[in-house]
Amino acid sequence: MTFFKFIRYKNLLLIALTQILVHYGFLKALDLPTALSDLNFFILSLATLFIAAAGYIINDIQDVAIDRINKPNKTFIPAPFSQNSAFNYYLVLNISGVGLGFLLSYRMGFGNFATLFVLISALLYVYANFLKRVLLLCNLIVSVIVASAIGIVMVFDVIPVLQGNEQQLVNPLSVLKDYAVFALMLNFLREIIKDIEDANGDYAAGIQSLPILLGLERTAKLSAYIAVTYIFTVLGYIYVYLQANVWISLYLVIAVVIPLVFFCIKARYAEKHKHYSFLSKLLKLIMLLGILSLGVLTLTLKY
Repeated sequence: MTFFKFIRYKNLLLIALTQILVHYGFLKALDLPTALSDLNFFILSLATLFIAAAGYIINDIQDVAIDRINKPNKTFIPAPFSQNSAFNYYLVLNISGVGLGFLLSYRMGFGNFATLFVLISALLYVYANFLKRVLLLCNLIVSVIVASAIGIVMVFDVIPVLQGNEQQLVNPLSVLKDYAVFALMLNFLREIIKDIEDANGDYAAGIQSLPILLGLERTAKLSAYIAVTYIFTVLGYIYVYLQANVWISLYLVIAVVIPLVFFCIKARYAEKHKHYSFLSKLLKLIMLLGILSLGVLTLTLKY
């Protein structure tokens, strides 16, 4: 169980659930043309999870000193793992993930797609070692990587069969793009909250994050204002694209808009570490509920 906690198995399960919903709960459920067989989808998902797990490990290796300050009672390189053994696990998972990506690309006859796995893997390494110190860019990079869990399914599942099926796939492709943007937006907000949680360690390490520049409470208030823009974005999206679909509109209001309003209220008055930790968990819940709305959308379209 220690190893699974080490690689953030809960986050990996969320990634797997997202990809399963996109492939089986949306595209296949609506009988749309898809390029991935069951085996190829399994390879894609496994490659994604391996690379993501490797990314968590390399990030923890680089954050040992910071984590000792931020989480003195908790270590993310737990016994029996040393830093050397953790790096070996990183190499095995990373090479396995990229290797599976190459295997998938050549099985499907799209060898050039394999570079996506190399790019994501390299980006995770560069982030952990260098980009983490670049103000806001680090938050954006992580958010793009999170959104790529949806994007990579689009690339392998939809793009290869798009020609000749444009009329069937143009709207579903647009929906998936919107979900990827939604994942990016929410994760960007969560990264800001995580920076507040980690401010002490970041300050000691010389990292110029937003909370260090603005202060913890000001950054929390800023996150509330960002969340307000998200609320109006979601409401605008519902009005423009979904107002005829009552059930998905209702679900998004209850599962996304109302929790974001609650987030705004709590962030506006947050001042202690436990408040910031709660906000981070709340955003993760909103992300989960938002991704599940894809299944709700499918049900409304089918029935």
